Amino acid sequence: MDEAEFQRKKAEMEPWYWWGIQTFFKCPWDENPANCDIGLVGVPHSSGNGSTERDQHLAPRAVRNVSGWYRRGHQKYGIVPWEVARIHDLGDVPLPHAMVNDICVQDIEGFFKRLDRAGTRPVSIGGDHAITGPILKAIAGKEARLTGGRKCALLHFDAHRDDYEHIPHWLGSVRSAAHWAAYTVAEQHVDPTRSVQLGMRGNPIKPRADITASKLGYKLIPADEFFELGIEETVRLIRDRVGDMPLYITFDLDVLDPTEAPAVSNMEPMQRGLRAWQAEKIFHGLRGLDIIGGDIVCMIPTKDNPSNITAMTAMALRFEMIALIADGVGRGKKG
Repeated sequence: MDEAEFQRKKAEMEPWYWWGIQTFFKCPWDENPANCDIGLVGVPHSSGNGSTERDQHLAPRAVRNVSGWYRRGHQKYGIVPWEVARIHDLGDVPLPHAMVNDICVQDIEGFFKRLDRAGTRPVSIGGDHAITGPILKAIAGKEARLTGGRKCALLHFDAHRDDYEHIPHWLGSVRSAAHWAAYTVAEQHVDPTRSVQLGMRGNPIKPRADITASKLGYKLIPADEFFELGIEETVRLIRDRVGDMPLYITFDLDVLDPTEAPAVSNMEPMQRGLRAWQAEKIFHGLRGLDIIGGDIVCMIPTKDNPSNITAMTAMALRFEMIALIADGVGRGKKG
């Protein structure tokens, strides 16, 4: 077999998920963020949410595995994201102090600052929700290239608010999965007056007088209110709120109904959650906004069912994030 025939046979095999080295969506592996517009990152982190089952650090590997079979054309946008933007798998954030959250968040922030300096928009798979704080600190705020030195707006899908200020730490973690939505506001990376937290549900430790009130200034749309508003009105509220701000999307899989994402770290059983198709429609409604990146968090592969439904749901939602950002990058290149 000569070299030409070898390369031809490789090209024929490329679409088949069970062949080759698995990267995210079988895209090129290149650890240099300067070589891509969108960087796909694994953040194998589990020490920021010590109150639940761990194993969130296994999610990047699980999503790489299932993503190989997914078709890469986006029918709604009429694009193949990899053809309109340079998209590479940048590998995983190295976390040598994996069991110590407040060291890990420093390593995560340092990793994503490399992407910000290169102007690369990250789409990440966690990991627990502690990863979002250091990512936001790296790519938004006065020193950030991706936001042009501005704060960012935040669209936060979650069954829980993660904006704790009333306790100093979460089982020893100061920058935990429960604190990040507060300290990124205090440290001037997120503008809560332009941000939305969507999908909260379940019973609190203590009942609140007003579940839609945020001392920090976030717009809160609990799950029950979302079901009353509907998708179109929710999208209108988000777009009005965000305006022309650079936007970051973080998606905790526990916002979804447990029937579609059973392998999550803070499940809310019996309480009706968003369906994945509703989240997809909201993503479609964000088209044209300046989206600087996104993440999907809190999947536990060791809890998934035999069909890997949570991993596949995470993978499909991540594809929607990639396509949404690539669509904007492609439009910018044409402009």
